[in-house]
Amino acid sequence: MRNAARKQSPFRQLEFLFEAPVISQLPSAQELQNRAQSLLRRLNARILTNRVRVEWNERMRTTVGRADFRRYLISLNPALQEFGPAEIDRTLRHELAHLLAHFRFGKRRIEPHGREWRDACCDLGISGERAGHTLPLVGRSLSRRFVYCCQNCQGHFPRVRRIRRATACLACCRKFSGGNYDERFRLRLVKSSSQVISPPF
Repeated sequence: MRNAARKQSPFRQLEFLFEAPVISQLPSAQELQNRAQSLLRRLNARILTNRVRVEWNERMRTTVGRADFRRYLISLNPALQEFGPAEIDRTLRHELAHLLAHFRFGKRRIEPHGREWRDACCDLGISGERAGHTLPLVGRSLSRRFVYCCQNCQGHFPRVRRIRRATACLACCRKFSGGNYDERFRLRLVKSSSQVISPPF
């Protein structure tokens, strides 16, 4: 009987050994900053290379990244880590393209995702990059309580927060001032309330 049992289950004592899965370490802010500097160095953007900084920003919710060209700072949403290294790298290059475009064109006003930004994306290896992301991030719903208006074109611009610095209508500045800031097109506050204001698009 014992011999018969052995014949029926020849793999009873066979053990399968698997190596532990390799879990890739996601990049730190310093590693991403080094990567950004390396990309800029290849494009001969020496001043920007020395100034650019990268951080993970815990306060970000629905935005995956942000570029602050006044502080040469790229902020990334930690939720990006759920989507893997490739998405982190793409977002880093997307935001870096914003800094590079502003660096190249100085104080001249440019569209956030206009031709200058698209050219920078090509130089950074992400040609055809989309302006916005489609990642399923869960965020809080914020009401746009402040509405600003351009006195020239009558365009309305709802905002979650009050604008703290002089800001002008980009379309009018491009059309009448060669893309430079023009006080004539400065946005004026026309409404401030607690109700939710739907954006005009």
